Formats: sequence, C-alpha cells, structure tokens
Amino acid sequence: MHCETVKAGMECVFMTKSGCGFNGGSCHQIVESCEGCDRILDLPSGRYCQAYPDPALKWKNGRCNFATHVKTSSGKTSVKINPLKASKRSTRRR
Repeated sequence: MHCETVKAGMECVFMTKSGCGFNGGSCHQIVESCEGCDRILDLPSGRYCQAYPDPALKWKNGRCNFATHVKTSSGKTSVKINPLKASKRSTRRR
C-alpha cells in the first residue's frame, strides 16, 4: 500500500488500512551515520531512509548493510599455508 504518514505516495510494506503498522506508527528519521548514503529521501517532513524504516537500529550493532557510502575492504590478504597440509592436499587430488 502507499504510505499516508511520512512518505506520502510511496510504497510501504508497513502501511495497512488502519494506518502504519511499524513500531511507533511511522518511519524514523536518519541518523548521522547515514549522511552521504544514496538511499536518503529528502521530504518536507524530514530526511528518511528509502530502504529501512528505523536507521538507528541498523547502525546499532555496526555498519548498516544498506549503506552505499561505506566501502568495505575486500582486499585479499596473504594467508600462510602449512606446507605439510598443502602436500597432503595435492596427493589427495591425484
């Protein structure tokens, strides 16, 4: 259904015929950690996350998985391989 409280006219999974079913009855505004994200909606009532209704909860235990402005370090690190285990693995493959 379309939101009728904060994000008027946008699709919302929490909106029901009786109103917003999210905790508190509406979406919550973004937190400082969200600044710079591509998912921020600038609305007359404030700035809200397009992907999640309570951004503070996403940042509570670390990085938000919807954050587009935070880059993860996916560089491969050199891992030491035990030469004894490596030789056993190579003989198993034959």
